[in-house]
Amino acid sequence: MTQVIQRLLSLPATSKFLDIVTACLGNLLFLLGRKRRHIAIENLRYAMGGEKNSREIKQIARQSCQAFFLIVVETTRYLFMLSKPDILEELRERVEGLDEHLRKAKRIHEESGGCIFVTPHFGNWEIFPHVSSIVGIPLAIVVRPIDIPFLERIIYRHRAVSGQVIIPKRNAFFMLKKALRQGKSLGILPDQGDKRGISVDFFGRKAMTTPVPAILAVLYNRPIVVVANCRKKDCDTYEAFVGDPIWPGEYDREKAEIFRLTEKMNKEMETIIRKYPEHYLWMHNRWKTYRTRKGLFKG
Repeated sequence: MTQVIQRLLSLPATSKFLDIVTACLGNLLFLLGRKRRHIAIENLRYAMGGEKNSREIKQIARQSCQAFFLIVVETTRYLFMLSKPDILEELRERVEGLDEHLRKAKRIHEESGGCIFVTPHFGNWEIFPHVSSIVGIPLAIVVRPIDIPFLERIIYRHRAVSGQVIIPKRNAFFMLKKALRQGKSLGILPDQGDKRGISVDFFGRKAMTTPVPAILAVLYNRPIVVVANCRKKDCDTYEAFVGDPIWPGEYDREKAEIFRLTEKMNKEMETIIRKYPEHYLWMHNRWKTYRTRKGLFKG
């Protein structure tokens, strides 16, 4: 059955059909999901209002809704395909410069003794951990429960098969430290509002951001590396991003260095998102404010 599903999902006709389905579902979400549509449009006005007019902002918001369903479908599709023995060869045809990006990621991992990979909710953030594990980068991934149960079961099963260590988001800090001490690299999605976070710039506006990647970087002198991938406009190929390592520097105040690293991380994610804004999850209330602060820092 799995082989049949793999063959069906790899057919060009299937890909085109799924594109139509995800576009229709995204349009429905944009039209009927009043709350999410409002959040997406307001977020885009804050982030890109000086560059895009009202019509362009609404169009990006609509495309972002479509991209959300595209991620769900592509994740399901590629998780079935990632178990194929020739998956790397197939991905080389779809992802521009795949080998170069993987060599860079593996080199950073080996030279640092384990680094902190971070990726925004942008494009298909599930592919990189699987491919990295295949090429020999041991990863510990921070995860939260997924709102789509059947997709969660598929993702967890394939994560386990690929050798990733799964760390539940709740109370993950101890396990993250343990993974770094064991020489593993980490995978974290740090771009959601967090009442325990710190307030740093994101698209020119203060956003509550988890300081965990920066704290771990300072504690263990490991670099933060921003990674991402997304489908290119109007085609079935992908563009991948593997940033240069963001190392902790010399500092007088640890708190100031944690703020600097977190802001640098946000800036690199912002640069990627600006290139393909329609692939970012604008429906999330990224600039949410909190009445109480539970973070380590309040500066």
